[in-house]
Amino acid sequence: MAQFIDTLTTWLFQYVVVWMLLGAGVFFTIKLNFVQFRRLPEAFRAMLAAQQASATGGVLTPFQSFMTALGATIGTGNIAGVATAIISGGPGALFWIWVYGLVATAIKFSEAVLGVKYRKTEGDTLQAGPMHYLRDGYGSPMLARAFALIAGIGALTTTPFTQPNSIAIVFDSVFGIPTWVAGIVVAVLVWAVIIRGIKSIGRAAEKLSPLKVGLYLVGGLTVIVMFAERLPYVLSMVFREALTTQSMMGFGWFVAMRYGIARGVYANEAGYGTAALAYGTAKSDRPSQQGLQAVMEVFIVSFVTGTISALTILVSGVAETSIAAAHAGQPYVTSTAAVAAAFNAAVPTVGGWVVAFCGFLFGYTTLIGWSFYGEQCLEYIFGRRITMPYRWVYCLLIPLGASIKPEVVWAWGDLMNVLQVFPNMVGIIGLSGVAAAYAKKGV
Repeated sequence: MAQFIDTLTTWLFQYVVVWMLLGAGVFFTIKLNFVQFRRLPEAFRAMLAAQQASATGGVLTPFQSFMTALGATIGTGNIAGVATAIISGGPGALFWIWVYGLVATAIKFSEAVLGVKYRKTEGDTLQAGPMHYLRDGYGSPMLARAFALIAGIGALTTTPFTQPNSIAIVFDSVFGIPTWVAGIVVAVLVWAVIIRGIKSIGRAAEKLSPLKVGLYLVGGLTVIVMFAERLPYVLSMVFREALTTQSMMGFGWFVAMRYGIARGVYANEAGYGTAALAYGTAKSDRPSQQGLQAVMEVFIVSFVTGTISALTILVSGVAETSIAAAHAGQPYVTSTAAVAAAFNAAVPTVGGWVVAFCGFLFGYTTLIGWSFYGEQCLEYIFGRRITMPYRWVYCLLIPLGASIKPEVVWAWGDLMNVLQVFPNMVGIIGLSGVAAAYAKKGV
C-alpha cells in the first residue's frame, strides 16, 4: 500500500505539483510586489503585535493566532519530514526546501489575508478557511465543499497518524517506551486541550510554541557548533547535489527537488490553505497584519527549524551512514530517530532527550492545531453536530497512528497534501488581486 501511494504521489509531484507550487510562488512574489522582502522589517514587528483595542471579528489575539499557526505548522515534519527528505533525496533536498520557502512566503501571505477578509463570525462562533473565500470571494460553492471535504478527511486521517508516529519513534529509540504507550499518553493530553475548543488551543499554543522553537534552536546549534569543521563541506554538498544530474551520493537534482519540495510543502504548509484557518481566528481589523505574521511563520519553518534538522544529520555524519545503508539494503535510521542520533553524536544521552522532548512538543502542538483545522472543514459540510464526535474520533486515532509503519504514514500524508492543494490554489490565484491590494505598503 505504501509503495502504491508513494508511486501515485511521486507522479503527481513530478508532473504537476512541483511546477505548480514553484510557479505559483513566483507568480505571487511578483504579483504582490515582493512583499516578503519589501515588508520584512514590518513582518518582524507584526510577529509580536499586540491586540488592537477596537478590533473585532475573531476569538484569539493576533499573537495567539500566530502561535496557533506556528504551532500547527512546526510539527514533527520539521524533524522527521526533513530528515526523511535528506535520507531519501540526498543533501540537495535542503536547497529545494529553501527555494520553495523563499517563494512560499508570498503564497502564505495571500492565504492569511484572504482568511481574515472572508471569515464569518456570529457571537462566539467563528468560521474561517479557504472554503469561505472559495465560496464568497471566488464564487464557487463546489470548490469550497471539495476543499472542506479533502482537508477535513486529511486532518482526521493524516495528522493523528504522522505526528504521534514520529513522537512514538523517538521515545522508543531514546527511552525504550513502547509506541502504543506513547500513543495513549499523547491522545489523553491532546483530548485535554481540544475538547474545550479554539480558545483553549490558542492558550496552549501561546505558551508551548515559543518554548519548542527556542529549545530546538539551542540544541541544534550546539550540534552544528560541535561539528563546525564539517559545515563548509556539507554546504558545498547541499548546493552541488541540488543542481547536478549525477552526484557522489547517487542522487540527481530531480530526486532532490521531489523530496525537498514535498517535505518543504509538508513543513511550511504554504498552498494548503491552513493559514486561512489559523489567522482567520485573530481579533484584528488589518488582514495584512496576519499576512505578515504568515511570512514570518514560513521563514521560521523553512530557514530555522527545517535547516537545523537537515544540518544536524548532515554535519554529524548520520545522513551519510543512513544513505549508504539504505543503498546497500541494510537497516538504517530515518525520521525523528535520525535527528536524535545526530544530537546524541554531539551530546551523548542528553542530546537524545532534547530531541525526544522537542519531538513531543512539535507533534503535540501540531496535533492540537490541526484538530481545529479539520473541525472547521467538517463543520462547514455537516454543521456543528459533528464537532464533539470529531474531537473524540481524532483523539482515539492517535494511539493507532503511533504504531503504524512510518513509510505508510508519510506516503499517505503526501497524497492528502497534494489533493488539498488543488482547490485552494484555484481560489487564491483567482483572488490574487485582493491579496495584492493588502500587500501594498501601509495597508
